[in-house]
Amino acid sequence: MGVLLASTLPSPAQAAARVPTLDWSDCGDGIYQCTPAQVPLDYRRPGGTQVTLQLRRWPAAKPATRIGTLFIYAGGPGSSGWDWVQTFASTVTAELRDRFDIVGLDPRGVHRSQPVTCLDRDSYAAAWARPATFGNAVRSARQWNRACRAHSGELLPYLGAEYQARDLDLLRRAVGDDKLTYFGGSYATYVGTVYASMFPRHTRAMVLDSGYDPDKYANDPYAYDYGQYRSTEAALNRFRKWCTATPADCAFAPATPARLRKLLRAGGAPMLAELTSRLNSGTRRWSALGTDLHLAESRTGTLTAPLSQSDTAFNAVNVAVECADRVYPPGLPQLRARLAEVAADFPLTAPGMAYGPPAYDQTHAPACLQWPAPRLSRYTGPYRADGSAPILVSGNTGDPDTPYADAVTLSRTLTNGHLITWAGEGHTARRKSACMEAYMYEYLLRLTVPPAGTVCRDAPMPG
Repeated sequence: MGVLLASTLPSPAQAAARVPTLDWSDCGDGIYQCTPAQVPLDYRRPGGTQVTLQLRRWPAAKPATRIGTLFIYAGGPGSSGWDWVQTFASTVTAELRDRFDIVGLDPRGVHRSQPVTCLDRDSYAAAWARPATFGNAVRSARQWNRACRAHSGELLPYLGAEYQARDLDLLRRAVGDDKLTYFGGSYATYVGTVYASMFPRHTRAMVLDSGYDPDKYANDPYAYDYGQYRSTEAALNRFRKWCTATPADCAFAPATPARLRKLLRAGGAPMLAELTSRLNSGTRRWSALGTDLHLAESRTGTLTAPLSQSDTAFNAVNVAVECADRVYPPGLPQLRARLAEVAADFPLTAPGMAYGPPAYDQTHAPACLQWPAPRLSRYTGPYRADGSAPILVSGNTGDPDTPYADAVTLSRTLTNGHLITWAGEGHTARRKSACMEAYMYEYLLRLTVPPAGTVCRDAPMPG
């Protein structure tokens, strides 16, 4: 009982944090409403420096039947929930739009909410151009960390999931909801898990789409990374075999391992990062990916596009948040051995991912191992969310980014976790499986949990 009380009662610092006042006004488009919200930079000193978060909402179309606020949390980490509101609200059911205020935010450190800044675009592009070697990975990480500390040093200790969860709880109170209703995909499943574990009695409903294994992510990062490498390599091999078997639909046929390795060596880390990102879209984009790979052989097409400033900004917060959440065992010799292991085990993708500069879908181990800030907002468990309402976890059997096994583990780790499965390719199930969406939305509206063992086998949605 003592553990349960400790996990459900707010800390003295959290109790002293002031609930922000939300002053919603038109965003300038006549449809959505926007507001800033101030939250403590450091919850140990809630009356000190504040961070201004930017929120955007779709107001419930039928206020008389309104259930409350649905907070949507973009993944990454580093994606904008403020931007996502428009896409999300336009692609859910009319009943969800009618009965929920749909609110997205840029979390601390993201885009409009005091963004993390590290290397400038030109310096970052130079790091990407270096050969993928262990020495270059360590050097790039040191350069990256120096820039992060110089530009965003005050923010770095406070970006972890614990403080993101505390921000969410203040926002829940600010909108007047007794309990949180939440939709999050990918990394946002970890933030949701942390919230439910810290505030289980204030959790009404959560959809965790492509769930993380929370304990492995935070406390055994080498093992977590290994699972991601394996999942990415497997997805690329499934694409490669499909491409070779269906040359009429795939311009890159025959997609032999040797041909892919040659192309990826020539394109370097930037091309690999773009390729792995596109695998997240699933089979509906495989034909287009084949065309892009074919064009890339002649150094044309979008796979060879230079880094944009938005890429640089996204990767800054992506690395900073993960390094705030995770601690790698110390020692460069162990790092060298671990990276060599994955490079040997997964020869198509892992060498570039392991030895590239800090970035989304690359290893963050060299940067996090040398991280220049204390981890004051790191949550290490437990992840059971004892006493919470039912929590819905979804997983795709062919997820290249978050292994399906992680969603299974999350559903079993949560005391009241419930798993639904899509037998399909790609990262996250929303906007890929109409069957999965139907279960998700029914649960958010009426708290109806799908039967145990539910598996959707529908074809991918267009898009």
